[in-house]
Amino acid sequence: MQGYQTIWQKLKAWVDGEETLLHADDYIAKKGQKKPKKSRIRWKLEELKTNKTIYGFLCVLIAAVFIAIMLLVVRQLPTFGDPIDPANNEVMERYLEKGVEETGAINFVAGMILDYRAFDTFGEANVLFLAVMGVLLLLQKDEKNRSAAEEKEIAEDDFLERSDYKSILTVGAKVLTPVIILYGAYVILNGHLSPGGGFSGGTIIGAGLILYATAYGVDKVRMFLSFRRFTYINVGCLLTYFACKSYSFFTGANHVGYAIPKGTPGNILSAGFILPLNICVGLIVACTMYGFYALFTKGDI
Repeated sequence: MQGYQTIWQKLKAWVDGEETLLHADDYIAKKGQKKPKKSRIRWKLEELKTNKTIYGFLCVLIAAVFIAIMLLVVRQLPTFGDPIDPANNEVMERYLEKGVEETGAINFVAGMILDYRAFDTFGEANVLFLAVMGVLLLLQKDEKNRSAAEEKEIAEDDFLERSDYKSILTVGAKVLTPVIILYGAYVILNGHLSPGGGFSGGTIIGAGLILYATAYGVDKVRMFLSFRRFTYINVGCLLTYFACKSYSFFTGANHVGYAIPKGTPGNILSAGFILPLNICVGLIVACTMYGFYALFTKGDI
């Protein structure tokens, strides 16, 4: 039992940063240097950590404050199913009656996501990009941070991928991948005219890339989708989205009048910025899906 307590105490000291401070103090003592003076705030924090009662009380208090704020927000939400809710009258009525006129999109969902709620969609696209960048920082591996066992495993995987080129998976991927990517492009480009759009079409393209990488290896995909191109595509699409909607927000808020022509509803070149925004979102989603697969399997894109 004493051993478990010792391990728990070491873990707690490591989480609180106390172990690092002790090592630093020992190093300074050995060098014969003076220990740096602790600031008043740091002294108070360390004193607070030693007082477990106050420390636990403050943790519970902060958690209770956040819970109370969330409960107050939930309390202010409209009642589900209430006929006088904005979602059941003004908002829905606006989408259905003015959607085609104001957005030019036959698909009401695309008009809502990329026009009425374009700011939210831009945030979601940024979340996807930041998520894959975060995973990249944590999982990316190269020759400098690979062990001998990992290098041997990678060499064995590469050998199997090259020697098993006539399997059912490779033949099926060779036939299905172009069809899947072509269908994903169709869903993206036709998203403002029929059910579809950037999120669903990008998911289909990402699945096609994953299928191809599973059959032929990540190195084959890297021949046309390297990390540099992956970064350029994501950053370029996010900046394009930002530029398009910033222009719309600025002109609309200031009543400048330089609105993007909506075109003829039902034509492929219509709906203003919705078509290029669908393309941007689709490319971001496709790259994000494949990026997660490549990082979790090979540790690199």
